[in-house]
Amino acid sequence: MKRREIMGVMVALALALPAVANYVQVQNVELRNQQTWAKTVEVAFDLSWENSWRNDLNHDAAWVFIKFKAPTSNHWQHAYLTDADGAINKAPGGVVDLGTSMVGEEERAVGAFIYSANCQTGTVNYTRTRLTWDYGASGYNWEQGEEIGLSVHAIEMVYVSEGPFYVGSGGTTESGSFTEGAWVSGATIPFLITSEDAIEIGPEAGKLWGTSQSGNNTIGSEGTLPAAFPKGFAPFYCMKYEITQGQYVEFLNLLPYAQQNNRINGSPADAPGTYAHGADRHAISIAVSGDAGEGAPATYTTDHPYVACNYLSWMDGAAYADWAGLRPMTELEYEKACRGPAEPVANEYAWGTASISSTGGSANYANLGLFNESVSQGNAIYSGSNPGGPARVGIFATNGATRVSAGATYWGIMEMSGNLWERPVSVGHNTGRNFTGLTGDGKLSANGHASVDLWPGLSVGGEVTGATGAGFRGGSWKHAASYARVSDR
Repeated sequence: MKRREIMGVMVALALALPAVANYVQVQNVELRNQQTWAKTVEVAFDLSWENSWRNDLNHDAAWVFIKFKAPTSNHWQHAYLTDADGAINKAPGGVVDLGTSMVGEEERAVGAFIYSANCQTGTVNYTRTRLTWDYGASGYNWEQGEEIGLSVHAIEMVYVSEGPFYVGSGGTTESGSFTEGAWVSGATIPFLITSEDAIEIGPEAGKLWGTSQSGNNTIGSEGTLPAAFPKGFAPFYCMKYEITQGQYVEFLNLLPYAQQNNRINGSPADAPGTYAHGADRHAISIAVSGDAGEGAPATYTTDHPYVACNYLSWMDGAAYADWAGLRPMTELEYEKACRGPAEPVANEYAWGTASISSTGGSANYANLGLFNESVSQGNAIYSGSNPGGPARVGIFATNGATRVSAGATYWGIMEMSGNLWERPVSVGHNTGRNFTGLTGDGKLSANGHASVDLWPGLSVGGEVTGATGAGFRGGSWKHAASYARVSDR
């Protein structure tokens, strides 16, 4: 699931690698300077995370969004921001870029990207960051002095800059790989994407094509990939890490009972201590049961907050993205996020070589389930190279790691090969091709589903209740290493 597009250009030519996992923190949240006439108030907080970077090549950032709960309600709602005259959105030492989405017929700022104003590497501390909440636009008539619940969230992101790139590696072992349309057999022909203009799809020179025309890895029918489909040439942000169990628990705990029930794979939210799974390192459980009659939500917890969250369906990931004001990436963006503008390497993995290194299995892991879970060798999580399930996000990015030893992409994004599948929007189905890159508005349907126009799986009722048009990339902890190749579809 990844991520959200933003306009603006930076030159990004090489990897800027973080040293270890993130530990992003939001602390000391308070409200300041309520303007009752404008129905705005400043939300002040301290934001920090480790192993941040900005250089002449690219930067990381935190995507910050806010949820609020009125004193007479059990329902958390999304807080929309504003940059109207007099609004203050600043992070001392940092840059604040508001990100917008369509909310009904209005464009609203659903969150903010915060990143360093200057070149640096290491821990960043944006003390007394302030964002201006437009509570009037958020549908809340807040009386001065009235207590209100606030929940400020931060997700680490990586900026992927504008520019041309190739899809398809020129390899021979990547199932369903993209290729230039002149391809007939043998090694694929990398296809260069040079703009966001429409792309013709077909088995002819100058067109995008694929090595499979049937089955799950098909390129789909001949036709046109519309200009509105995000192709990866334009700049975008990508989540630095896969969704963790801790992040998904935070999400669940801010949903009402009815929405929770559709985001836990059918397990009732009134059954304490249970969840849909519990194997393969999936450790989310119910700490306090909900009440269907009262509509009171359950409280969830996990023993593995830093481990990537397995057992998420496409619908779960779409709901999380909509709730956070993000969007899914496309499979073209996936290859851009892995390969960057570099020349393709035949049969390559996300770190730019055709070789992969095993962890040797669970015996080489230490501190399992903890913030410092580690492994003594390897650079990817796949079948026979895992601790019994997915691993802690960023586990290979140790001090002094190279791009290859860290298993990192060209831009410094982690675990794009192995650990958990990435679920991008597919080019191989007409439903996927119709995707226009609209971002979430922070709200879910009453049933807890994403509800954004033209997202894969959207039903006639306007909810993402299926997965038609969604694909799989990058392999997972229980699949063979070959699935983790960048161009394997």
